[in-house]
Amino acid sequence: MSQFFTSLVLAIWISAIALIAIQNATPISLQFLNVQSVEIPLGLILAFSTSLGLIGSALAIGIWRSGS
Repeated sequence: MSQFFTSLVLAIWISAIALIAIQNATPISLQFLNVQSVEIPLGLILAFSTSLGLIGSALAIGIWRSGS
């Protein structure tokens, strides 16, 4: 049941990113501490952010469980 819920949440995220990417195809640039990135589409930024979040949380859970 847990794998089904995880797959369902992942499918919803992928669908939401695809929908937002199609609707917002204009390139944007990010700025942080006076450093500006190249212009890339919003959907690509969302996909990278989601991927990094999923990988980071998986690593954090793995580290947390190995410490217990």
